Amino acid sequence: MTEMIIYVCSDAVGETAEAVAKATLRQFASDHVKIKRYGHMKTEDEVIQVVAEAARTGGFISYTLVQPELRELMKEEAFRWGVRAVDVMGPMMQAYVDTFGSFPKRKPGLLHSIDDDYYRRMDAIEFAVKYDDGKDARGFIQAQVVLIGVSRTSKTPLSVFLSHKGIKTANLPLMPEVKPPAELMPAPGRLIIGLTMQPEHLLDIRTERLLALGLPASAQYASKERILEELAYAENVMKSFHCPVIDVTNRAIEETAGIIIEMLYKQSEIGSSLR
Repeated sequence: MTEMIIYVCSDAVGETAEAVAKATLRQFASDHVKIKRYGHMKTEDEVIQVVAEAARTGGFISYTLVQPELRELMKEEAFRWGVRAVDVMGPMMQAYVDTFGSFPKRKPGLLHSIDDDYYRRMDAIEFAVKYDDGKDARGFIQAQVVLIGVSRTSKTPLSVFLSHKGIKTANLPLMPEVKPPAELMPAPGRLIIGLTMQPEHLLDIRTERLLALGLPASAQYASKERILEELAYAENVMKSFHCPVIDVTNRAIEETAGIIIEMLYKQSEIGSSLR
């Protein structure tokens, strides 16, 4: 099958348009679709070249161009070539102008400018790396979110994803032979989340992991009996903490993160109402 392309264009980094494109792809069987990003577009020639390429390959364009002349040129060229071009930010900015009577700064990259949010994200990323996989139990005391679950339930990638949202996240693998540390006990202002997975799916993932490491697939780590034992133990730990549990089977990291962020938001709302 011919590869299909979504062109992401921006006069800044392009992360916003790419995030929208990726969210769209998850709704389709999109194995043969790829995203090609063009960031920091400054000239009309760049816009013209991308639209021509999209016309040639039969793709479409998702763009966030805050410079009005580039945005208008994108519309004109897309119309001329018969290419579908989706303006991700334009309608929102126009709605703001129409409703509030203000005008945009028209400065590319404001979304990713170095400010307090930037430094908070950097701190959270360093935190996630430092306290990954239960390396230091002191991290559980400082964390906003602690992820617990058996091995290969996406704790580390989820911690990293949340850290990019500025959320200090630590995680701990649960094993029957190791008692959870005292620092993990529930405390105000900290959200403990249990991650679980269907045994058959976890078996497949662990088997693939062993093969990738050049180890025999028959190892106890990937045996059904061991997996069931670990899951049962983890379930008991999660019940003892009265923590919410998310089944991550066939669930995208972004989707799980969205659920956790919503939990954090509700927690902060409840905390504010009690103060």
